Amino acid sequence: MAAAGAGTGSEGKKRGASRSWILLDAAGEEQLLDADKYAIMRRVDINARDLRILDPLLSYPSTILGRERAIVLNLEHIKAIITSNEVLLRDPSDENVIPVVEELHRRLAPSSAIQHDGKENLSGQHDVEGAEEDESPFEFRALEVTLEAICSFLDARTTELETDAYPALDELTSKISSRNLDRVRKLKSGMTRLTARVQKVRDELEQLLDDDDDMADLYLSRKLAGASSPVSGSGGPNWFPASPTIGSKISRASRASAATVHGNENDVEELEMLLEAYFMQVDGTLNKLTTLREYIDDTEDYINIQLDNHRNQLIQLELFLSSGTVCLSLYSLVAGVFGMNIPYTWNDGHGYIFKWVVLVSGLFCAFIFVSIVAYARHKGLVGS
Repeated sequence: MAAAGAGTGSEGKKRGASRSWILLDAAGEEQLLDADKYAIMRRVDINARDLRILDPLLSYPSTILGRERAIVLNLEHIKAIITSNEVLLRDPSDENVIPVVEELHRRLAPSSAIQHDGKENLSGQHDVEGAEEDESPFEFRALEVTLEAICSFLDARTTELETDAYPALDELTSKISSRNLDRVRKLKSGMTRLTARVQKVRDELEQLLDDDDDMADLYLSRKLAGASSPVSGSGGPNWFPASPTIGSKISRASRASAATVHGNENDVEELEMLLEAYFMQVDGTLNKLTTLREYIDDTEDYINIQLDNHRNQLIQLELFLSSGTVCLSLYSLVAGVFGMNIPYTWNDGHGYIFKWVVLVSGLFCAFIFVSIVAYARHKGLVGS
């Protein structure tokens, strides 16, 4: 019984085990975690339904969920959990995730390290920029890195597709062959799949932008500060820990404006500016794919017109051949009548009439052929 219980427990642990995670905290330290899903759920305080969204074996659409103490983020290959002071990223050894880990490590490094690295630069300008960049909460800087990574990834895939598709389409218009048709078919299938992926990310960002409550749920530092300390009469608490961010998409003016009114729990201007910037980028990528689809549709229409023209030419050729066959059949009929081996009286002494029969029959058949072609041209059945 004990052995059976131990076996059941080990099987349950295997079922609950997940792939490795990498943890990056606000101090700039990173740590590899090989924890099961229950340990992850306890660490970030989310339920199993939210963690299931990050399962790579299950197909879930792009999702950004705000929970009490974490942001659950599933964007293509980027599957992460963001808290107010750390980021857990799944499958850090994946080739598409490694650049994200490196960028997170660089952007989430503590301010002291950045200032130490930048001493050789203009210190005054660096300090001012660092102070302005420090206003963004940790979770927003981590979210910004993931959004920037997925937008760059989708835009790069779109650029690669455009590079392959446009020459293939131009080659197809110049030469219609099975090889070119199969090549364009594969490119169109890839474009359809990529368009669906970009559309899912765009829809998720648009849905998030349309709901202020969902955006407010992503303010983890604000909720944590609001739960730990009451609001004093002199003003709200500072929910923006001192952490730098590099290359932020949020304008400094909007950050300063947000910093002055961050005591309002319903204020989501800073996050809205961040999401709006990447929404526009994804929308631009989707517009590229839409333009490519229109170019493919135009190419298909042009090819169909070419094929219709070829079919019309074949029909015209068939009409000419059929008309010629009818005329030759009439000529053969005359030859068959006069070639019968039947004795008749006027066949004798009239050998000179042979050339007239041949000449008249030939002219009559030619006249019939020309008449058919002229009638067809008059009715517009054949081209001029």
